[in-house]
Amino acid sequence: MRKSILLVEDDPTLGEGLQTSLGKDYDVKWANTFAKASQFLKSETFDLLIADLGLPDGHGLDLIKNLESLSYKPPVLILSAQGDPETRLKGYEIGIQEFVPKPFHLKELLLRISRIFEAPQNQIEVEVGKVKINFATFAVYQQNGGIEYPPVNDIKILKHLTSQPGSPVSRDQIINAVWGADSETSHRTIDNAIARLRQLIGDTNEEMIRSVRGVGYVYEAKANGE
Repeated sequence: MRKSILLVEDDPTLGEGLQTSLGKDYDVKWANTFAKASQFLKSETFDLLIADLGLPDGHGLDLIKNLESLSYKPPVLILSAQGDPETRLKGYEIGIQEFVPKPFHLKELLLRISRIFEAPQNQIEVEVGKVKINFATFAVYQQNGGIEYPPVNDIKILKHLTSQPGSPVSRDQIINAVWGADSETSHRTIDNAIARLRQLIGDTNEEMIRSVRGVGYVYEAKANGE
C-alpha cells in the first residue's frame, strides 16, 4: 500500500510541484493554509506530515503541537526557510524527525522521506538487542519464547529513541514525547527507565543506549547490528 503524505505549503508553485513529484511514489494531499491542514489531519490519517512554518494563518510549529490532540501522530518533516538553530531546536523539542531548509534539492527531500519511512518507529515489531518488541501491543518477546509486558512508558521511550538512531535525544524531549509538554516528570524518572530498558534488551555495556553527557541518550543502531 502506498504511503500517504500531507503536504502543508502556502507557495502555490512549490506546493503544486511537490504534489506532482511526490505523487509518483506516494498519495499526497496538499494544504496551503493552517486551517485546511488542520481539517485534513482531523478527517484523515497520514503516514507523514511535511510542513512549512510560515503559513498565512498560523505557524507550522503550532500545527505540529496540535498533533497531540489527535488519535494518531504521524512523523513530521519540516520544510522551511526559517532554518536558524533556535527554530530547528524548537522543532526537534516537539518531536519532528527531519528539518530540510529551503532552498533544497528534490533528491535530498526524497531521501529524507525514505529514511523516515524506513525508520524503526514505522515498523510494528523491531528487534532490539536480545528481544523483539511489538510497539503496537507493548509486548516484549524473549529469545526463550517468554513474553513480558514492561511499563508502557518504558516502551514508548525506547520507541522514541529507536526512531532517531544516531541522534542524541534530551531528557526533556523524551518527557515531551511520552508524557506531554506540561508534565512534571523528572529527569530521574527517565534515567530509571533507561536503566530498566538496558536490562530488558541486554545492553550490559551500555553500547546500544548510550549516555550523552549533558544532553540525554542516543540509540546506536550499529551496536544493535543494524
